[in-house]
Amino acid sequence: MIETFAALAEPNRFRIVELLRAGPRPVNEIGERLRLNQPQVSKHLRVLRETGIVDVQPRAQQRLYALRPESLRQLHEWVERYRELWDARFADLDELIEELKAQEKSDGRTDP
Repeated sequence: MIETFAALAEPNRFRIVELLRAGPRPVNEIGERLRLNQPQVSKHLRVLRETGIVDVQPRAQQRLYALRPESLRQLHEWVERYRELWDARFADLDELIEELKAQEKSDGRTDP
């Protein structure tokens, strides 16, 4: 999981992943769209491929790069565990706020 976050922490790799959300693309198109030269794009795609975020599909003379849903699903599941934790904490906070409001009403205080 750490490798996935490290790969996505680099801004150009993150931009490549965002671009690939629309579907597979060849290296040259990725470079043109993101205004990166081909060696830069290839380097970033290699890292993304090694971490399992993208996959390469040979098609005639081109290589198309596409997102691998499995790795993104794993990332989503990991983040989801923390979202559940935060949701529980926010629910506790909401409950505390309601208790404080009720206490203020019973003490005769009102909001200004």
